Amino acid sequence: MKKILIHLLFIALVVGLGALIGVANVPGEWYQSLAKPPFNPPNWIFGPVWTALYVLIGIAGARSWLSAPSSARMQMWFGQMALNFLWTPAFFGAESTALGLMVILPLLLAILAFIRMSWTADRPSAVLFLPYLAWVGFATLLNLSLFLLN
Repeated sequence: MKKILIHLLFIALVVGLGALIGVANVPGEWYQSLAKPPFNPPNWIFGPVWTALYVLIGIAGARSWLSAPSSARMQMWFGQMALNFLWTPAFFGAESTALGLMVILPLLLAILAFIRMSWTADRPSAVLFLPYLAWVGFATLLNLSLFLLN
C-alpha cells in the first residue's frame, strides 16, 4: 500500500505542478506572433503530451525514491524536474527563445544522465524516460528553430 501511495503522490505532484506552471505561463500574443518552422505542432497537442509524460516521469521518480531516496540518481531526477519546471516561465513567461534554450539544453542532458544512471539500477525507470527524451529532443529542436527564425 505504501508503494502505491508514493507512486500516486509523485504522479500528483508532477502533473499538478506542471499544470500549475502551464496555467501561469500561457502562450500569448508573443508566441502567436513568432515565425514558426513547418514542423511546429498544433497548440492543442502540448497539454495531452505533457500530461502523459508527467505521469511517466512521476512513476520513474517514485521508483527511484523507493529504491534509493538519497542516491545521485534521485538527485538527478529532482534536478531534471527543476529544469523542466523552469523552462515554461523562461520561454513563455520571459518571452525569450534564448532563455528557453539556456534551460532546455541542460534539461536534455539531465534526462540523458538520469537514463544512463537508471539503465542498470532500474531499467524500467530508464525506459519510462525514453518518450520524455524524445519529446524534449523535439522541443529542443523546435526551441532552436524559433530562436533562429526570430
